[in-house]
Amino acid sequence: MKKSRHGKIIEIIRRVDVGTQEELAKRLKEEGFSVTQATVSRDIRELKLSKMSTESGGQKYIYLEQGDQVENKYIYVLREAYLSCEAASNILVLKTVSGMAMAAAAALDALKFPEIVGSIAGDDTIFIAAHTSEEAGLLADKIGRKCEKDF
Repeated sequence: MKKSRHGKIIEIIRRVDVGTQEELAKRLKEEGFSVTQATVSRDIRELKLSKMSTESGGQKYIYLEQGDQVENKYIYVLREAYLSCEAASNILVLKTVSGMAMAAAAALDALKFPEIVGSIAGDDTIFIAAHTSEEAGLLADKIGRKCEKDF
């Protein structure tokens, strides 16, 4: 049941913009799934859904797939979110479009940069810890290049 529900969640968020857990639960119920708020919350966590801004200024859930062929999806999310990146000692401060930091952090995690020790995302800012200040500077350049149109 969980596997088919997860598949339906991915199908729903690819088909329509869903911005809240309540809306997702409602759509699942319309599709014949009996779910609670806690179930939907757990599914979102297990599927590692992220949120990104919509053209209308709202937010929607997105699913970032695993695998080599989807790296371009992560680059796309990062490019859409990216505003600037600056190293401060071994910490990078990456600024994003409002509401996009979580999606960008998920994309960075999926891209598996070896310099990244860990990151913390807020609404429009990500703090990224690198091993050394030298790695932080190199990583800032690398992320900047990934976010350019031709990389």
